[in-house]
Amino acid sequence: MTIHSPKTEHHIGGDCRQIPLFAELRPYLEEVFEQAIPGTEYIITRYRDSNTNLRTQLQKIIRRAGLKPWPKLWQNLRSTRETELAETYPIHVVCQWIGNSQAVAAKHYLQVTDEHYRQAAAAPKCAAQNPAQQAQETARKASQRKQENPGIAGVCEGLQSLAVPYVGGTGLEPATSTV
Repeated sequence: MTIHSPKTEHHIGGDCRQIPLFAELRPYLEEVFEQAIPGTEYIITRYRDSNTNLRTQLQKIIRRAGLKPWPKLWQNLRSTRETELAETYPIHVVCQWIGNSQAVAAKHYLQVTDEHYRQAAAAPKCAAQNPAQQAQETARKASQRKQENPGIAGVCEGLQSLAVPYVGGTGLEPATSTV
């Protein structure tokens, strides 16, 4: 699909860019194409007039759907899509499709989503319990013995490269004389 870019047409190669016709959009466009009069060049014709205020039209469509329009309609739609694409494709590819730089994407478009938090908080799926984890004691009758470091046996394969068997006596930060 060709995207014309009047905003960047003064840059070499910035007049338009090619993007894939994404699978989730294809059925809707094919349906409209099937309804079009044979030989029609454009399948969406209602909003082709350059004087049409697309923001106002989009707000009307959103309200008719029973929803409340959100702020910065087009920027937020673009931001959401860029974030979705960045989950699957390399960022340089996404930026080529969206038509911005990686710096602009990072500063203005890419979002941290609720799903990112859910994924980060989810427990790793391990077949065996990490031997560094101890079962709960029912009653404490004697002082706890210092347990030797069990190493990294039993840690999920994906986490083995991240496992650190020992942390020195001073911890992770260097000792300072002012503390």
